[in-house]
Amino acid sequence: MTPFRALRAGKPACYPDQTIYAEYAASELGLGFAELDGGTGLIFEIAGAGRSAVFGAGRGSFFPQNTATAATLANDKHMANVLMARIGSATLGGDYFFLHDRHRKHRPPGHEREDAVALFRKLGGSAFVKPLNGSRGDFAQLVAGDSALADYLDQVAHHYDAILMQRVITGQEYRVFVLDDEIVYSARKLPPSLTGDGARSLRALLSAQEMTLSHHGISSATAKQADTALDSVPPAGARIELAGRMNRSAGGGMEFAEPDNTDAVFATARNALKALGLRAGAVDLFTDVDGDASALRVIEVNANPSIRFLEDSGRADLILRIWRHTFSSLGLIDV
Repeated sequence: MTPFRALRAGKPACYPDQTIYAEYAASELGLGFAELDGGTGLIFEIAGAGRSAVFGAGRGSFFPQNTATAATLANDKHMANVLMARIGSATLGGDYFFLHDRHRKHRPPGHEREDAVALFRKLGGSAFVKPLNGSRGDFAQLVAGDSALADYLDQVAHHYDAILMQRVITGQEYRVFVLDDEIVYSARKLPPSLTGDGARSLRALLSAQEMTLSHHGISSATAKQADTALDSVPPAGARIELAGRMNRSAGGGMEFAEPDNTDAVFATARNALKALGLRAGAVDLFTDVDGDASALRVIEVNANPSIRFLEDSGRADLILRIWRHTFSSLGLIDV
């Protein structure tokens, strides 16, 4: 039994991963841990060296070594791109557009829904679009065709205020986790996939996946299509990759790996965090952009990344390393 499985025993299924990791790290480092919300794990306290610090799940950050300003800038994908481009880091660029008329008088022209349609057509009627302040791959998907864009904007408007639209590119996607200037790990992202059972059609498999994502509060990236190919029945065991977002929360995978141009990728990741003023974060990047082996693009920077991948990979040592950095930044332990 892993230490994390033991800590989860008797706790509700919705108990936050990071709360489990914090309790584990506190135990390993001789610190006090107290859950403060009646067993939900949403609020907890860590104590040591005569000090204490309180953490909150949900919209709370598990990385207090990042200032609120830095984390907020990273969460706005447009602002983050501007700051990274300012120091010469290549990003995916794009532009942002609002989905509601409220607060219109407080913003500059050129960022309304009609402007989004104009850029979409300029990009050839195909673009990668995601919420400006979204996370976990929610509503991050490729959109093709005017009617698909209209449907997408209508759906997203129920949940978000603005979107970021970017041209579609291809490449190998990596995540690099950085603490100050130290690279904690590098992983290659893998696309979500479905596995055929020899009985259900591809359409039925996609519908089941959509229901699972909905239960987790994440949109499905699979539009409702009339494509007759969706009525085919994949053989049992057949793996069907789903193009688009790579987020683990949306069904994607990760594996420890370093890209061929490791030095350039790691330098880009370090510079991305510095540009935003972050001490801890995960940088998602494309390598081999559009077939160019030397080209890199920063996709986005996450100031409050999930580290469930490390638990699934049996790397409790890296989880401890990350939380040790957090505790030391708060003066709860000596460096």
